[in-house]
Formats: sequence, structure tokens, C-alpha cells
Amino acid sequence: MCNLYSVTKGQQAIRELARALRDRTGNLPPLYGIFPDYSAPIVRNQPEGRELMMARWGMPSPVFALKGKTSDPGITNVRDVKSPHWRRWLGIENRCVVPWTSFSENEVLPDGSRPPVWFAFDETRPLAFFAGIWTRWTSVRKVKEGETTNDIFAFLTTEPNKEVGAIHPNAMPVVLTAREEIDVWMSAPAEEALKPIYNMELEGT
Repeated sequence: MCNLYSVTKGQQAIRELARALRDRTGNLPPLYGIFPDYSAPIVRNQPEGRELMMARWGMPSPVFALKGKTSDPGITNVRDVKSPHWRRWLGIENRCVVPWTSFSENEVLPDGSRPPVWFAFDETRPLAFFAGIWTRWTSVRKVKEGETTNDIFAFLTTEPNKEVGAIHPNAMPVVLTAREEIDVWMSAPAEEALKPIYNMELEGT
């Protein structure tokens, strides 16, 4: 499960590749380490067109997962899109794409340590996107914060390719690299949009 990624390309490159018409991020610096519940850029659908904005990483947890807990930091990765919990956010109005330049999985070594292994398309760290969902949600994400209302997001995962599977055999994010792939995810009917869309040659570093 991907719980750490980076995006180091500028917002103009993000806007151009995702065809975002509006930018609400202000001055977006390179983000070298994005962890769960951090604020990060996403491009979402809005009535006026696609919009680049900031959201917190982690969608609401299912009710059963919150039993006995006083806060919900959110779920970062979405695998079972057939679950009623996730189906409500699969419409076009709740789809988004999440820019990234590299992402990390932990390798489990014989001594029990779990060092991070970073994946990218090549050494230049070109821009790509994860297929994601977002919503506005009121909850207690951290007890010290109390109840807050936030725009939040997560991204979909699928079967890993060879490179990622060698380190993390369970899943990897759904990756979109071309404008056409982004358009399908952001605009197509759910049945078409949910088909796996990735063709990657990633390098572990």
C-alpha cells in the first residue's frame, strides 16, 4: 500500500497535462515527502471545468473500522471499488487525479526492517497522475483538532506490475500518464473509467 509519494514538478506542468482551467493552490512548492493526512494537490472536476487545488490525503473509513475509535485519519488507498462504501464516490463529480513524480513502497527484509524503495519512470522523475476520488467531509481526523470539514482524497490501487510487485506484491496505485487516459478517468462512464489504465516501466531506486 502506497503511503508515501512526492510531486516535484511545477503547477504549470500539472495544469497543462491534466487540462486544469483553474488553479487554487497559490504558490505550490516541490513536495518531496507526502504522507497520509498531509495536504497535497489534486485536480478535480467542477461545474466550471477542472480545478487544481489542495486536499488532505485520506478518504473516510468504513463505519466498522471506526468502532471504538475517537478519530478517523482516513484511508489512503482504495482497492475494492465494488464496496458500497466506495461506490458513492465513483461518479464523475467525485473523481480526481493526483499528480506524482515518484512513490514509495517498503521492502520487508529478512532482519525485519522495512526500508523504503522509490519508484519513478526514470531518473528525471517525469510527471504522472494517480486515478483518485475526493469528497468534502466533516469528521475528527485528529483528536487535538476536534471536528473539522475538509476536502479529502485517496487513489485507486490495482494489481502490481513486475517492478512494484517484486517489492510489494499486493497492489500498486492506478497510474495515468497521457492526457487521453486522464480524460477517460475524469469524464467517462464508470464501467469504462474503472478499467485498469497503466503501462509502466518503472525503476526502483
